[in-house]
Amino acid sequence: MKDRYGDVSLDLKHHIASAEIHRPPHNYFDYALIRDIADAFDALDAEPECRAILLMAEGKSFCAGANFPARATNPEPAPTTHNPLYTEAVRLFGAKKPVVAAIQGPAIGGGLGLALVADFRVVAPEARFAANFVKIGIHPGFGLTHTLPRLIGPQRAAIMMLTGRRVDGETALAWGLADQLTTLDKLREDAHALAAELAENAPLAVQSTRATLRKDLAAAVKAQTDLEFIEQRWLMTTEDHREGVKAVAERRPGNFKNK
Repeated sequence: MKDRYGDVSLDLKHHIASAEIHRPPHNYFDYALIRDIADAFDALDAEPECRAILLMAEGKSFCAGANFPARATNPEPAPTTHNPLYTEAVRLFGAKKPVVAAIQGPAIGGGLGLALVADFRVVAPEARFAANFVKIGIHPGFGLTHTLPRLIGPQRAAIMMLTGRRVDGETALAWGLADQLTTLDKLREDAHALAAELAENAPLAVQSTRATLRKDLAAAVKAQTDLEFIEQRWLMTTEDHREGVKAVAERRPGNFKNK
């Protein structure tokens, strides 16, 4: 089975579906990309031959989040009642098949949120994880205020979200943000080996156990993204947000005014 959903390709072999994002070098996401990944996952849920998904990305970054400087140059109408992108994110968290993500480089902002959709993360030392929303003057999104504390604990999640600090691959492994650390040249091979370890087991039992472990996760992400969107909506109108986007693009600290 080979298929394509926008910028996402699928290749199913030996019960493992390789889902690869093709927006190099940084794989910035938008509504269309998250929708396409969700559509691909839905198709794999309906495919009996698929027992595990390997999520990968072409280029330097796994996903560097939203391209805020480009948004500032070419603004789109802001959603007013709900964020359609978060509707698609909830679909991702509701997918049934286990997911292994291969993280070769930065997973930043919403890109970190996408990485946390996966059940497991195999990372290279070059991987970088950051919830850098406060650096651009907005509230975290993509359900991270639920998924990140659930994974690494509230204190470590707080230090990542309130400082915007970047965490490297070795620290991610120590904190439980990553499950395996390997070299960049062996990243895909080792991530595939973990997916194969999942796929060799009884698929109905794996999916049943996973559903129990992730009980109500999609519903919790839905409730949390509703709250995150409310906070993001007003913060995006502030002077500090505009300054934060400019500062990050210029690689300097923000000169924030509390306005």
